[in-house]
Amino acid sequence: MTEQMVDNAAAADGLAVVGAFHAQSGDRAPEGVRTICLLGARGGEMWRVFSASPEAADGQPDALDRWSQRVIERLAAGLGAVALFPFGGPPYQPFQAWAARGEAAVPSPVAMQVTPGRGLWTSYRGALGLRETIALEERRGTNPCLGCPAPCLSACPVDAFAGGTYDVPRCVGHITSPAGAVCRDGGCLVRQACPAGHEAIPPAEQCRFHMEAFIRARLAVGARLAEEDRAAG
Repeated sequence: MTEQMVDNAAAADGLAVVGAFHAQSGDRAPEGVRTICLLGARGGEMWRVFSASPEAADGQPDALDRWSQRVIERLAAGLGAVALFPFGGPPYQPFQAWAARGEAAVPSPVAMQVTPGRGLWTSYRGALGLRETIALEERRGTNPCLGCPAPCLSACPVDAFAGGTYDVPRCVGHITSPAGAVCRDGGCLVRQACPAGHEAIPPAEQCRFHMEAFIRARLAVGARLAEEDRAAG
């Protein structure tokens, strides 16, 4: 088996092998796994496939995660692999560390990981843990932040990434306001500003889906903390 064969198999569901590496001690790979293939969107094709899925239409929570779990577990079964996901924990799989190993991901000036090929749009729907050491594609990429004028640092309308940290309340306050419609409907302007990721910008509908999910999650956290404060008082 080769990485290209895995990529070809993933293509039917709009997924692609966006990174891969041979597991070593310290990678926290599941026992018996020798190769990890990271799976992400194949351009806009993933959104097209997901949008036509039962999960997208059933009105239940976590539609994209449930779709990802179903299709990646099916893919894993066909390849004799282990399906791995960045959600469903704790405990959580170390996808950020795996991104560094498999896709040359590094910290960006705005705290998010950045990769040579996808810029700040780096995300993973899951991974396949293969029990054999397969032939991998050669990946050469330098840190995209080296020599970059860092437009990401000034792209946020409310400076939510000032100082290299992420001010979540400031971000949420903006994107839930009328002034935040551009971010809410078209995706994070900081991510869009990254020169390395222009070809990886998802479809607008996908950006809106993720922003709405982010808003729901943050508002739920705020409500829970407020309730805990009331109970403690």
